[in-house]
Amino acid sequence: MQLPLFQNAIARFPSTRYQGSKAKLTDWIWEQIKDLAFKSALDAFGGTGAVAYRLKQEGKQVFYNDVLRFNALIGKALIENQSTRLDSATVEDLLNQHEGITYPDFIQRTFPDIYYTDAENAWIDQTITNIYRLEHPEQFALAVFALCQACIIKRPYNLFHRKNLYVRLAEVERSFGNKTTWDKPFETWFRFFVDEANQAVFDNGQQNRSYNMDALDFPESVDLIYIDPPYISRQGVAVDYRDFYHFLEGLTFYSDWEAQVDFASKHRRLLRQQSPWTDKNQIADAFDRLFARFRESIIVVSYRSDGIPGESALVHLLEKYKSHVRVVPYGHYKYVLSKNARSGELLLIGT
Repeated sequence: MQLPLFQNAIARFPSTRYQGSKAKLTDWIWEQIKDLAFKSALDAFGGTGAVAYRLKQEGKQVFYNDVLRFNALIGKALIENQSTRLDSATVEDLLNQHEGITYPDFIQRTFPDIYYTDAENAWIDQTITNIYRLEHPEQFALAVFALCQACIIKRPYNLFHRKNLYVRLAEVERSFGNKTTWDKPFETWFRFFVDEANQAVFDNGQQNRSYNMDALDFPESVDLIYIDPPYISRQGVAVDYRDFYHFLEGLTFYSDWEAQVDFASKHRRLLRQQSPWTDKNQIADAFDRLFARFRESIIVVSYRSDGIPGESALVHLLEKYKSHVRVVPYGHYKYVLSKNARSGELLLIGT
């Protein structure tokens, strides 16, 4: 395979365990859009940043956006950032306890026996406090990226959707997961993901930006918009990323986290926020409004063949604003944890 224009031996996209990530599909997606005439692109539901990163590799001006703050920091670290890395001295500073600092114990008090051990919770309290002392915004983003990835990899199912620390700690035969991975110290994983993030940094000669907002509020004009919204199954069950990753989101407003916790939930999720993208009765209208907002741009949608709205309904919506719409099937692609063996991956392209 020919390497993308700006790819080199050092810069490479980090590994990811994020629900619904398109990291393994970026080559296929690029093959479908590479001949389209565009210089700037918006990844409107950026997630891991895998598609945005590939577009950055191809020399495009990339705008990353995600409504979740921790994801927007990933975008800042990997897409907007052109040259900043975390040096070894800074990493050591982040990993050590410092005299004169009173370390909070919010995570220790709020999440005992839910996701991590008491010692691990104390480590996270200390490390996120040290991270907030960083003054350089790109260094802060890189450090948050490394901490979030360390938190994910030590979780059964890589999610925060239930209170299940016992799954990690039980001395039983397992048919899934990797206890060695779970039990490796946080500090080891943090260093590992700092290295991965540092290796992903490169300059593609463009002014790329990361945003944290509703896609409908995005202020710029772009040649192409890539849309990969939360998936709602035919049964009406939505993938709610804010609920799945609420712990990581809380890290990004650490000092205000307590006020936003739903203490009625066993796993201490964030208070619920309504979104049309996770509501089967509102998502079609949300697509319509987004297509109308970007009617002057090339519109590319990643979709599942059994989602709500259905494929034909989504094509009909797109045809309201684009004179030519084509549907490119990838075929069956099974996401991690998905039990749906019949869903196919689609790319809708409106020009």
